[in-house]
Amino acid sequence: MRNSLTSTTAPFHRGLAIGAAVLASSLLLGACGGSSPANEQSGSTGSAEATDPADIDPDAIINAGISYPLGSGFDPMITTGAVTVAANWHTMEGLTELDPSTREVYPALGAELPKQIDDTHYQVDLRDGAVFHNGTPVTADDVVFSFNRVLDPANASLYAGFITFIDTVTAVDEDTVEIALKFPFSLVDERLSVVKIVPEDVVTTDYEAFNALPVGTGPYTITSAVADDKITFDRFDDYTGTRPAQAAGMTWSLLSDSAARVTAMTSGTVDAIESVPYIDAAALANQLDVESVQSFGLLFMMFNTQQAPFDDVRVRQAFFYALDMDKIIETGLLGNAEAATGFLPSSHPNYSEASTVYTYDPTKAKALLADAGVSDLSITLTTTDTDWVADIAPLVKEDLDAIGVNVTLDIGQSGGQYSKVDGGDLDVMIAPGDPSVFGNDPDLLMRWWYGDNVWSQSRYRWNESAEFANLTTILDEAVRTTGDDQQALWDDAFDLISDEVPLYPLLHRQLPTAWSSDSLAGFSPIPLTGLSFLDVGVIKK
Repeated sequence: MRNSLTSTTAPFHRGLAIGAAVLASSLLLGACGGSSPANEQSGSTGSAEATDPADIDPDAIINAGISYPLGSGFDPMITTGAVTVAANWHTMEGLTELDPSTREVYPALGAELPKQIDDTHYQVDLRDGAVFHNGTPVTADDVVFSFNRVLDPANASLYAGFITFIDTVTAVDEDTVEIALKFPFSLVDERLSVVKIVPEDVVTTDYEAFNALPVGTGPYTITSAVADDKITFDRFDDYTGTRPAQAAGMTWSLLSDSAARVTAMTSGTVDAIESVPYIDAAALANQLDVESVQSFGLLFMMFNTQQAPFDDVRVRQAFFYALDMDKIIETGLLGNAEAATGFLPSSHPNYSEASTVYTYDPTKAKALLADAGVSDLSITLTTTDTDWVADIAPLVKEDLDAIGVNVTLDIGQSGGQYSKVDGGDLDVMIAPGDPSVFGNDPDLLMRWWYGDNVWSQSRYRWNESAEFANLTTILDEAVRTTGDDQQALWDDAFDLISDEVPLYPLLHRQLPTAWSSDSLAGFSPIPLTGLSFLDVGVIKK
């Protein structure tokens, strides 16, 4: 089958400082529980089609082209790199997991989703027969160890900020753990997925070896990982979960160069590539399967709100009204994005159109600047050298220049740019980001940028404002409730940040993936940076 190009919908200190720089350039990451494989139960939004198991070659190797380099180890307590996080989807498990395609939560190392005992206590039984890649059984003590290492402030784990609701994790017996909460929290099932369960004896005996070649419980094991070359995987035959490997192994070629990825795909060297260059997508679609999937991944605009004139909300709003996002998306991204009409993309299950939607209105932008008493404004627009962001930056400058703002572009490598911003050198910044790699609930997505962390403290510098305190109150209340009441509170939060815009999305990207359905069975593109080969096999030739 050949597809035309389509679009489908589908702490916070040292760890964040490292993770944000990586995320800004490379990151983007749910199947209802049960005993059947997730692709049979999740209603995937991709193009996977049913294939007779007899047509799958269990001895074949899946070959993939990955767009980001290997820049760190695989320890799931600290890694935030796109390639290592994606690799860990296949090799590591939490008590629960979020399917990379559907974003639905399902029991993974837990036999079932957490059982609620009372408002603040949950229990999880481990999956029968679960063993680590080294053959040792998984015990409740390993689970306790895994959570405690994330929660320990001395480890400065980025992931600790996602599970602040947890008070303690204790062993009830050899294969049952109890999770005590500090307060009622409605997103326990989803959030437990951020902590991957690792073997205490391996991690504590030879940490460097573990970080280089991790030991987990997933359907694949990593056998080698060479920077700027490739990562290789073998099937883990003793895996006891619902998503066993359908291939004998995988080889992920690390192809940062976009032309090299396209060549590898068209030559048949690889079966799938991520991050198809927008300019090549249509041509590839003539001979392969190409799909551009709507993601949460966004381009945001951020201001130093403690610096005049950006301490005035009217000035911040003026910058949004000044931008012709339809033109920017068509010209800079060849249409592969959705202009923001709220904090979330319209495909997200919790989407709500914000009370303030910024449409192109340069007259209104000029009026807002005049009302704020601003004229002859000169700024430095800081941005990253991510290819598609660098393409967009001149278009943003053009629109801001048109309302009388003199813009100087400062385009540079992500880590260096954030170092300057963290040091207070910021007027306005546009940059990419996508914390949905860690989870898909609105609380997590908002707290990534609007929590009391490096973003609000040192970047857009809004954490001492009354509006920030109000937002925090709303978010704290929302996670303690459910259903319509919870959605109403999240809607209030969306509206508040759309009005105040200390940091706010300009667009949500679509992510083009190419693959060969003549080679792969069960494959679907995902709304995240990376590729998922869970439940994917190679078709017999």
